Amino acid sequence: METISYTLPPEQDGATVRHILKAALHVSSHAISRLTRTENGIRVNGIHARTVDILHTGDVLEVETSDHRPPRVRPTPGPWPLPIVWEDGHLLVVNKPAGMTAHASNFLPDTPTVAGALAWQRGADFVFHPVNRLDKGTTGLMVVAKSGYIHDRLRYALHTERFCREYRAVCIGCPDPKSGTIDAPIGRDPNSVVGRCVRPDGARAVTHYEVLGRSNGLSLLRLRPETGRTHQLRVHMASIGCPLAGDWLYGEEDPDLIPRPALHAYALDLDHPVTGEHLSLTAPIPADMARLAPELLTETECASEEI
Repeated sequence: METISYTLPPEQDGATVRHILKAALHVSSHAISRLTRTENGIRVNGIHARTVDILHTGDVLEVETSDHRPPRVRPTPGPWPLPIVWEDGHLLVVNKPAGMTAHASNFLPDTPTVAGALAWQRGADFVFHPVNRLDKGTTGLMVVAKSGYIHDRLRYALHTERFCREYRAVCIGCPDPKSGTIDAPIGRDPNSVVGRCVRPDGARAVTHYEVLGRSNGLSLLRLRPETGRTHQLRVHMASIGCPLAGDWLYGEEDPDLIPRPALHAYALDLDHPVTGEHLSLTAPIPADMARLAPELLTETECASEEI
């Protein structure tokens, strides 16, 4: 059972438990309601507490963060390679391979999922809350919260300085200029079931890009999304005439080049929502992307053939 604790400072003397739960620990009203129905879900100085209780300087408020719900994930028979890059009792970061979705989809009912792979590895009762979902063909760092509380905290931090992501991509051609910002709203493509497109009535979408090198008509890119729209990086690169290599939906399908969109969630900078620890993580570029422009990559950026 995971818990978080908070020691009341002098300036908050006299506050109620409910006030500290919402103002300091950012616990939602729904979660507070659940905690009041959980035995010892809320404790002050080790003793069961009510939300109306008054706190005083030095009191230690403890709150249970574990989920209380039946498992809903069907394990995906393995073995599926799903390296764990970082983990503690509150969250984990996986290096997702290509060919795997975050969770089950009606469009792709037989596709292996990260949720199913973790359920296979950890047991069917493993709690799965994906924070940053990656497309089936996209590889790289994906954060999974182990409780609804941690998921909420990370979701609000996403796309802020407390949760920054950086991608590597290989595109056809070369953007001009070689670095810049694409600020173009994205909405559903009326001619596609799953596709998105740049359209004036779409949701705000901003991508920062930089060309890291060019080789044989391809460019290696650093991409940093400021927002998180569906297919945002793929749509934005296609909108400036440089679709990602292998992108069958927004460019041209070319399995001989690479059988998926050449996109990899390479780096992650994250402030841990409970401990405050700053995590700076990277996942090496997988072999299928590295083969597209080997002379542009350093040894530390590339993964082995087995990953």
